[in-house]
Amino acid sequence: MSILQINNLTKVYQKKVKAVNNLNLTIEAGNIYGILGPNGSGKTTTLGMVLGIIAPTSGTYSWFGETPSAKVRRRVGAILETPNFYPYLNAQKNLEIVAHIKRVDYSQIPALIEQVGLAHRTDMPFQSYSLGMKQRLAIAGALVGDPEVLIFDEPTNGLDPQGIVEVRNLLIEIGKQGKTILLASHIIDEVERICNHVAIIKYGDLIAAGAVSDILNADPIVSVAAADMVALQQQLTNNRLIQSLQLQDQLIELKLQENVTPAMLNQHLFEQGIVLQHLQVSKRSLETEFLERTK
Repeated sequence: MSILQINNLTKVYQKKVKAVNNLNLTIEAGNIYGILGPNGSGKTTTLGMVLGIIAPTSGTYSWFGETPSAKVRRRVGAILETPNFYPYLNAQKNLEIVAHIKRVDYSQIPALIEQVGLAHRTDMPFQSYSLGMKQRLAIAGALVGDPEVLIFDEPTNGLDPQGIVEVRNLLIEIGKQGKTILLASHIIDEVERICNHVAIIKYGDLIAAGAVSDILNADPIVSVAAADMVALQQQLTNNRLIQSLQLQDQLIELKLQENVTPAMLNQHLFEQGIVLQHLQVSKRSLETEFLERTK
């Protein structure tokens, strides 16, 4: 089921700066979808448009197959840029204000405070919270009203390593509950760890979109080395088990043919009198793919 459909969405500032350029995306239910791009690539502008905060220059979008409206947007919880709460109020009181705005009762608030790990600080004012705690309260605010979709803009921005891990694990747990999550970030590792789908954008243009596994390509990269590298290279060149190879420092990197395993390659080379001193299997990282596609 399509949760969010974006069609040729464009935002131009000052008649010349294209923050978002003819963006087309489909977000399916149950996915944790990352919008990945460097700072200034149009991530926040895109989220602002689909939340009804920023008016598009052109293009359209729909939520749940419906025309955007206040009623439809109440099915979406969001944190856009910096969380804003009353500094002198505690978690309970701040979330009661959020619940009042969303027109829902207060009964779920204690459970949400527990879920985001702030039960021990319920009575403390927001201004006494660390950055990580403030972000976790913002996530609780987004969850008020039990929305079907959650939108997070740079959720770990400015956090220390411990705060990053806490927020990341919290988002993963929320995703396991069946929520659809749309997450914008410039941190590649964050997207790769949390998301199962990703859209890569740069200067407002969509570079690639799809399942993370499809973008990375499922084919593993096999690195091998032997005492006699010349004999190894000769044996691997034009070998029926190999798709391609390239020299990389003191190693040979290979892509194997479909249905050929590293164990089969190792056995084949041993039968040809070559004993491998090194065999390592790795997968292409999102960082490598991102850097190549955004050059």
